[in-house]
Amino acid sequence: MLSATVALRAGARRAGSRLPGAAVATTSPKITTASRSYDLAPARAFSLSSRVLAKPPDRTREIIAETIKSIGSRREGQQYLKLFSSVSSQKFAVVKVGGHCLEITSMSSAELGLYPVIIHGAGPQLNQLLLDAGVEPQFEEGIRVTDAKTLGIARKLFLEENLKLVKRLDELGVATRSLQGVFQADYLDKEKWQYVGNITKVNTDAIQQSIEAGYIPILNSMAESEDGYLLNVNADVAAAELALALAPLKIIFLSEAGGLFNGEGQKISLINLDQEYDDLMKLPWMKYGKRLKVKQAAEILKSLPRTSSVAIIHPSDLQRELFTDSGAGTLIRRGTTIKRVTSLSQIEDLDKLKETLVRHEGLDSETNVDQFLNYLKESPFTAYYDDTMQCLAIVEPAGPHSSVPTLSKLAIAQSGWLTNIPEDIFTAIKKDYPSLTWTIREDDENLTWYFEKADGTFKNGNGSVLFHYGIEDPSSEALVPIYKNFIS
Repeated sequence: MLSATVALRAGARRAGSRLPGAAVATTSPKITTASRSYDLAPARAFSLSSRVLAKPPDRTREIIAETIKSIGSRREGQQYLKLFSSVSSQKFAVVKVGGHCLEITSMSSAELGLYPVIIHGAGPQLNQLLLDAGVEPQFEEGIRVTDAKTLGIARKLFLEENLKLVKRLDELGVATRSLQGVFQADYLDKEKWQYVGNITKVNTDAIQQSIEAGYIPILNSMAESEDGYLLNVNADVAAAELALALAPLKIIFLSEAGGLFNGEGQKISLINLDQEYDDLMKLPWMKYGKRLKVKQAAEILKSLPRTSSVAIIHPSDLQRELFTDSGAGTLIRRGTTIKRVTSLSQIEDLDKLKETLVRHEGLDSETNVDQFLNYLKESPFTAYYDDTMQCLAIVEPAGPHSSVPTLSKLAIAQSGWLTNIPEDIFTAIKKDYPSLTWTIREDDENLTWYFEKADGTFKNGNGSVLFHYGIEDPSSEALVPIYKNFIS
């Protein structure tokens, strides 16, 4: 199966549990940064271009607006249009896809006016060609041993796949440019793996020039040594190096499974590496391709801005992943440190807390906020927030007035939505509170996100929605007093 990576000039966002059946990735050499450099000169890169198809900027914006309107909320549409317009040409989203996904991805990108950078290998096809030629594929530590005959077959195959992609995209009306010599590499270990490369330089200038000229660059994972020899590079490693060179807001792996799944077959919607990585790696079901995928994501994100993220999604969810908060599949991020306190005395900056609540409640709400804080002094609660309080949640436990814990406050700034902090907050809450209820106005622009977090809802006819999760029987006595209070 042809594997490829696509880089899109686009925005970031979002959050969110998928897995059995995750593709087993080939073990790759460890990605290091000590010997890497990113070349701003074209070096020996050259290209073969197809016809140009320009798309007017205002038409591009119109297409994106129409797309977001069909998959997200009003707030999401506004914020991602703004983000898309403000992102520099270097802030790509890198998407790793298989051959069966290339047409879907390319068509979606063309319709949105985005410029993907496609990087492909051809591992399965290469295995078959070698067998047909009477050569048994050999691997050491998961890395293909590439002798001269294997390298020659691989080079011919990669050129053929490039031509196929160029031809197919040209038929779709998409202008492409096939780039060679983008990657420079040293021998990984000539004695052990022969003609296998360890990438040391990425020519990002050639990629950028192609995009600025209106072409979609198509690359393969072959690299060149300083002495002019071609070297084979694992496509996953090449994709990671491209991501490190471009420092994208998002790195997306398109997978038929649609994400990663835990040992019980439940989709993993969010992995917060800072808080979960060590514990996650100890779990018995975190193995094989699943484990490699998470380790690779952690290695990539370690060298990128904290705002970058890795998502594993189904091809049909690409637009939702790029342009909505909820996204799709499994999101992997370095994460945010979430603070958890049970009294006001534990909060270092009460003024910041009050400012956050006032901003959430409205301009004339200082008196109400003061009353609420006085109430918290005498009542049990758990507050969750990040260092800058872009997101603040306050949960009141079950008591005389409620048989189920209640999320009484959830204040989220726009910057919080863009950096996915609400997902981290909600994950922390679910660990402490197996069941929960909360009420949101029916006209809230984030209503879709709340629906995704709930097991069930009720409406009162007065413009509010009661959400709940963790309650096995919604008609049980546990919800009766809560529901009566809600409809009153």
